[in-house]
Amino acid sequence: MASSEAATAPRPESRRVADQAYDAIESLIATLALKPGAPVVEAELIERTGLGRTPTREALMRLVANGLIVQLPRRGLLVSDIQLAQHLDLLEARRALERLIAATAARRATPPQREKLAACAKAMHKAGAQADLAAYMQADQALDHVIHAACRNPAAVAAVVPMVIQCRRFWYAYQHHGDLAEGARCHEAVARAIVAGEQEAAASASDALMDYLRRFAQQVIE
Repeated sequence: MASSEAATAPRPESRRVADQAYDAIESLIATLALKPGAPVVEAELIERTGLGRTPTREALMRLVANGLIVQLPRRGLLVSDIQLAQHLDLLEARRALERLIAATAARRATPPQREKLAACAKAMHKAGAQADLAAYMQADQALDHVIHAACRNPAAVAAVVPMVIQCRRFWYAYQHHGDLAEGARCHEAVARAIVAGEQEAAASASDALMDYLRRFAQQVIE
């Protein structure tokens, strides 16, 4: 039994490369380098990311599950459309999950994770002050990764990740309505509370971040 399990379990190296492929393709979609409705061509993604066929295919399967890519009969894989009318509903659902994740991360984060969060918050502050959208998005993604690992609640993370990605793409598509500096301040407040281990403050800061994202979305919709 042990040898069979060893043969079928994915190797850590393979898992890490698949995660890299996922992050790379997600970034292409979130930053609109792959636009809504565009066909998804596996060979082109392998060339753009420099990663192999197996991790790329696994990443595409995860992106389909998360709703960023759709699979249509006779048309293959396409980048999903931005659902403007449904975005406020998405934020309402995300709010409850983010509050839980922030509070549990504040309680459960390890010292190295708290150090990483402080560094991510600093990078986001710098990007916001310089109006550097690319750096801001990279810091945002890094911050999410650390918080999700720190909360140690896989069910909550699995539920919120598709929402986070959709929000990130929404922001990139309509960022001319947004304020990077204000967004950075909201993220920093969440990070600071988690670093300090203050559960209630982390939950409140998460609510404030969701309030900001809702105001941003309403500006776009109206």
